[in-house]
Amino acid sequence: MNFQLNEAIEILERTPQTLESFLTGLSEGWIQSNEGEGTWNAHEVVEHLIEAEKHNWIPRVESILLEGENNLIPAFDRFSHLKEISERTVEEALQEFSSIRMKNISTLKDIIYSNPNLEKTGLHPEFGIVKLRELLSAWVVHDFTHIAQIVRVMAERYRTDVGPWSAYLGILKRS
Repeated sequence: MNFQLNEAIEILERTPQTLESFLTGLSEGWIQSNEGEGTWNAHEVVEHLIEAEKHNWIPRVESILLEGENNLIPAFDRFSHLKEISERTVEEALQEFSSIRMKNISTLKDIIYSNPNLEKTGLHPEFGIVKLRELLSAWVVHDFTHIAQIVRVMAERYRTDVGPWSAYLGILKRS
């Protein structure tokens, strides 16, 4: 097992700053780039991350610690951010994400340090019995997934512009 809480928190704390550094001030062409119909652009990914901060991670941590396997952990609509078109800039969305994430990390530390049982289990509506450690690991890998997604959709913008160099650019290889 590789999971270490302090290492997980290192990544969770850095994600907002990483995204702010990467996306702030970019032209709309970069922010709105996607991989085609039904895919997300960078702004939509940030909106998804905000929804996950509000309705996924901490509510599920609390559910596992308070309810255990007695009740299902709260469901999370992974596509809720698409129900309304955001009128805010990506910079405004990034500020909200950063604010909520910092609050959630503080809450996580308070919860975990007062109840450090990372093997505590809960009941997921799709996966069945899950461990708190697995949920926290998934939170970190979720961040990595969406950072990679943002970079990938932005690279897609120049797919045809790179010409023959696409043979050497792994990010443009579709599986």
